[in-house]
Order: sequence, then C-alpha cells, then structure tokens
Amino acid sequence: MFSKLKEKLRNWTKKISEKKEIKEIPEKEVITKESKKPGREIQIPTKFKPGTQKFEPDLEKLQEKIKKTKEQEKKEPEKQGFFAKIIPPFKLKISEKEFEIYKEELEMLLLENNVALEVAEKIIQNLKDQIIGKEFLKKEVESEITDVFKEIIKEILIDPFDVVEKIKEKYYDQSKDPYVILFCGINGTGKTTTVAKIADYLKKNNISCVLSASDTFRAASIEQLKKHGDKLGIKVIANKYGSDPASVGFDAIKYAKKNFINCVLIDTAGRIHTSKNLLKEIEKISRICKPDLKIFVGEAITGNDAIEQVKTFDWELGIDGIILTKADTDEKGGTALSVGYVTKKPILYLGTGQEYKDIIVFNKNKFIKELGL
Repeated sequence: MFSKLKEKLRNWTKKISEKKEIKEIPEKEVITKESKKPGREIQIPTKFKPGTQKFEPDLEKLQEKIKKTKEQEKKEPEKQGFFAKIIPPFKLKISEKEFEIYKEELEMLLLENNVALEVAEKIIQNLKDQIIGKEFLKKEVESEITDVFKEIIKEILIDPFDVVEKIKEKYYDQSKDPYVILFCGINGTGKTTTVAKIADYLKKNNISCVLSASDTFRAASIEQLKKHGDKLGIKVIANKYGSDPASVGFDAIKYAKKNFINCVLIDTAGRIHTSKNLLKEIEKISRICKPDLKIFVGEAITGNDAIEQVKTFDWELGIDGIILTKADTDEKGGTALSVGYVTKKPILYLGTGQEYKDIIVFNKNKFIKELGL
C-alpha cells in the first residue's frame, strides 16, 4: 500500500529542504572592520606619494598581508565558545510560498494513490497548517513531515467498533432478540463470500448465526450461500428466485427468535449505485427487517469509483460501517482512506483472500504501518 507514495513523499520533502546557500566571494577581497574575524586585526600599510603629498594605502603590501592572514587562519583552527557548540545545525522554516510551489505535486501524488480529491485537499490543508512557519532541523525535515502526515491520516480514519460486543450487548444484556446485519454493495465485490467469512468469524467468537439468502435476483446466488452454510454448519433461510427478498430476511429473523440464535446475516443482491429503483428494493429490505447494522461491501482496489458507490448507498440506507475486500491486492491504500472520510463511518473489516479465515478487523495503526510511510 502507498508503495509509490512513500518514495515520492521523500522526494517532495527533499525538494523543500534543499535550500541553496548563497555565498558571494569577490575576486579581490578587502578586509574591513565588519568582515574581519574577532580578535584579528590587519593594519593597512601605507606609503607616501610625493605627487599628492599624502600617505595612501600600499595595495601590494595589503594583498600580501591578506594572503598571509588566510594561510595563518587555515593553520589555526577557529575557537568555538560553549554556546556555539550547543547551537543546533542549520534550521529550516517552510514559508507559505514554498509550500504552494509543491502543493500541486503532493495533491497529484495522493490522487494517483486512489485518495479522493476532497480527502487529498483535507490532508494538504492540515499539512499546511502544521508545517508552515515551523522550524525544522534541515536533516530531519523528511522524518518530521512524514510523522505529521501519518498523524493526519490517523485523525481522518475512524476507529471501528467491536461487532462481537455489539451483538452480545443486544442479545444478552438487552432484548434477547437477534442482532440483524444487512450487507449491501454493487455487483461483483465478493459480498456473499464476505457474509460467509463474517459468519465463520462470529462462530469462532461463540456467536450463533443464521444466513438469509435475500439475493433472489442473481443466478446461483442462493446455491452459493447454501454451499457456504453447509461448509460452516450454519442454517440458511431461502425461498425461490424472484421472491420478495424482504420476506426472506423477515423469515430468517423469525427463525432466529424461535431457535435462540444470536445473529442474522442478510445477503442482498448487488445493486448498481446509479440505479435508483434497484436501491429502493434494498431500502425496502432495510425498512421491513430493521437491521441493527448496515454494512457496505466494496473493493479496496476500485479507487475513486468506490467513493461514489459508498456515498450513494449511505444516502439511501444510512450505512453504519464498511468492509473492503481484496485488500491484499491493494498497492495504493487510498480507497480505504477515502471511503471512511467521505461517509464518516468506520472500516470494520478487510478481506485479504478467498478462505474463510481471510478477514481481519481493521486497525488504523496497523494500516498506517502497512502504508510504509
């Protein structure tokens, strides 16, 4: 993740830190009271000129004295006082003008790594607020700006809540009613497989489940979920294709109540986020089944398209959390950063493979570490 951004960010900070030192060395150096070193004084030799009846500087002897003085200074190391020794190395202060020069380049780096434009602008503004006018040791500019960058990302990402604790809290501490989770997203994101992974994860945490095959539209979707249920030893409630998906979910909740099952996982058909009519069908499932948790399932490698997808589903359903699949193949990381920011909802899990075990609880500290910054 962010594999290219790390190197480009290093180059970006290097450009900022490379300020040229201006040294003006005249061809003929004249030593004055302002330029001479403390404790060393050169007497300017003079000679009498009969024509002017005045003593004037002897330039030949002056040049010889300057040459001798320089040779002597090379032989005698300059003495440093105590405070001169503890003064830190050259410091660098980044001006607003300098930041603006490199701002566009940094924005392009973020966009290239699938960071949404509004998120990139937020990161850049926060970075600007924190580094402009601040003094950095020149040799530590890169590390300090990178640390600021990481802290900004940490603030943007939202800490996930514990789904297992939420389920136990409702079932054991409140109503004894099953905790209902509805999964939504567009076609082809691995939603059904993700439902099975979550079922396996909950089972390992002593949470009993029933699966609702509420995708009554896609061919073989019911068989696919039943196959997962057989492998996991988990009951699947299903009806025929073309039946009302909301009624299937409702039946699964009734079954869970009757059999004292902790959690209901509702699989829904993939919906194109631009189709209002299809989204209304999922809204109906939500209205009838009244899920405790609505999870959007998207792909980590989708890029900026995932931003529009999750915003649309959030607008229609009011999602509570996000699962990103194929995170193991994501070399950029920007999607994970962006979807959480634009919805202000946490990423709950990352799918990292095809096996049931290949799902991990999202941890923003670990995520930032894996970005390689």
